[in-house]
Amino acid sequence: MKLEQFLYSLYEERIARRLPPQTIPRHVGVILDGNRRWAKSFGEPAATGHRRGADKIADFLTWSEELGVEVVTLWMLSTDNLHRPAEELHALLSIISDAVRELANEGRWRLRVVGKLDLLPDDLARDLRRYEESTRHIDGLHVNVAIGYGGRHEIADAVKSLLHTYDEQGLSLADAMSRMCVDDIANHLYTKGQPDPELVIRTSGEQRLGGFLLWQSAHSEFYFCEAFWPDFRRVDYLRALRAFSTRERRLGR
Repeated sequence: MKLEQFLYSLYEERIARRLPPQTIPRHVGVILDGNRRWAKSFGEPAATGHRRGADKIADFLTWSEELGVEVVTLWMLSTDNLHRPAEELHALLSIISDAVRELANEGRWRLRVVGKLDLLPDDLARDLRRYEESTRHIDGLHVNVAIGYGGRHEIADAVKSLLHTYDEQGLSLADAMSRMCVDDIANHLYTKGQPDPELVIRTSGEQRLGGFLLWQSAHSEFYFCEAFWPDFRRVDYLRALRAFSTRERRLGR
């Protein structure tokens, strides 16, 4: 091991040891940003960056397990991404399918696919559901793979689902409006039954959510990392957790 790597390893472990266990977030959301810019910096096509980014996911989930995180949400494809050039989109969808299959085949993580799968090619949507089902028995880290995901779409789908439930109960529109509350909508989100993310990380230096977990992130802490997603390291994760541990979370109280 080179001296620089050895010193970095010591630095990482020092940060990890100093993280109070009670400050580790139960749920971490991640916007996996910067794959294309990473590839461009090496003169490579976008697909190369997407593949490199996909390879990083298992590392991140392993780090999360080791640190005691219970739920991770990975934003792999937004609804806006579906408007990219056909050639790039085709390659990206193939890479995403392969990545989710490999995560399922690990047999370590329980997957939940969240997003507008009806906007995806039928064969991809079927494969994603199959990969999800194959992990249903696993009790390990819960991993939401957000594919064809947009926060506004999720909220709209939650309200539609709730109204459908009211309709099945025979409620009038007036009764439904009087009964509807925040908790009812939350119980129809893609992430229903899970804790909201306490920490949301975005890589690549961009400082915006872009529609990620709009409802769930109302009380989240945000951490913006300069590294492109393919370059994201364990030490970057530890720094995010260290920053999170210093925040005073009053939750509006």
